[in-house]
Amino acid sequence: MDGVPCLRVSQCHAQEFRKCLQSRGALDLSLCLLKESDGTVLLPILPSCLSQLDLQSLRTTVASVNTCEIVWSQSPLQSKKGGRERGKASGNKLEKILQELLESHGERWTEELKGDIPRSFQRHGDLVLLVDGCFSLPLWKKMDQQLWGAVAKGLGAKRLAKMSRISRDGFRSPVVTMLLGEHSWVRHVDNGIQYEFDVTKCMFSAGNITEKLRVAGFDCRGETVVDLYAGIGYFTLPYLVHARASHVHACEWNPDAVEALQKNLEANGVSDRCTIHRGDNRQLQLCDIADRVNLGLIPSSEDGWPVACRLLKRTTGGILHIHQNVTSPLLNTAAIPAINDATQRASGKKADRVAWEAWADDTADRISSLLKDTSGAWWKTNIQHIEHVKSYAPHVHHVVLDLECRPS
Repeated sequence: MDGVPCLRVSQCHAQEFRKCLQSRGALDLSLCLLKESDGTVLLPILPSCLSQLDLQSLRTTVASVNTCEIVWSQSPLQSKKGGRERGKASGNKLEKILQELLESHGERWTEELKGDIPRSFQRHGDLVLLVDGCFSLPLWKKMDQQLWGAVAKGLGAKRLAKMSRISRDGFRSPVVTMLLGEHSWVRHVDNGIQYEFDVTKCMFSAGNITEKLRVAGFDCRGETVVDLYAGIGYFTLPYLVHARASHVHACEWNPDAVEALQKNLEANGVSDRCTIHRGDNRQLQLCDIADRVNLGLIPSSEDGWPVACRLLKRTTGGILHIHQNVTSPLLNTAAIPAINDATQRASGKKADRVAWEAWADDTADRISSLLKDTSGAWWKTNIQHIEHVKSYAPHVHHVVLDLECRPS
């Protein structure tokens, strides 16, 4: 497989992750790390160690509040031999192929063109999904389909697609254009679970891997779980395959995601333990059946809170896993001009944690009130855990509240 697999982490925690990878023998010591313009760092991973890499364990070891995810990088990674010498990775191959293509059209290779080729991408089987911002210069358009054939060859792919943004159609569908290839369905294996989906109609969120691994570690034997925002099965499948839930009710209103979800349930041999409910979950007729409800929607799952309260078993209650993007207050460093970076990071982490706990306390109170309105009885809510999933934007963090709800 062409491309250099890398662990993308925040710059402030790069050295901690680097040491952790090296201690596990997973760091590719022949290549240098790469600093990205968005404040993240790419740490090269040995391809032979990729399948055994446990992101949840890494994150726990580093004790970082930032996410880590796997991406594939290209030419910017350099070999440590000779200091500035380029590595013999596929980045060289892609760059060389594109240079030859341009020269065949009488064009000259420039630094500007070099900076316009992809630095990282997503790989799903034989399809490579390019991120927005690459191949944007007008000169590339002169190459027409020859360009995409050359890029596919350089990246070791048979199909190419490019993502530009997320649509506002209510389904958070990706805006993806197929550049090369006859169809857009792909297969992705994550923690032993097979996901199939159409890249032009559904997203695959690699950044949620730590939460999917956490869900996979639950013991849900004998439990009925409701997943209110199932998508293609990001959490539905870990609940069924690894957590061994007796039955999962999967709610999803995007018909394209429902189609993928059905395929994935069958592919993983768990369709007999799952019922799909199509449409808006606020219209769901179920009640008093759930031991556990997953509310995996960001920036907020608040619209689903009344539904979740109605779903919990009246006599025993259960657990709500509530996802939310929580904004932390900005640290006022102007008032403390001598503050150093380490102190600022520590203060920022403390402010983040305080913001998460305040949101969790408020959510617990509101859920308790909703449960009383729904059932007519008093309920106790207990904050079991607050899990950080990833940094969604500066000072905005995707967190999950595990809230235990029991009738008094």
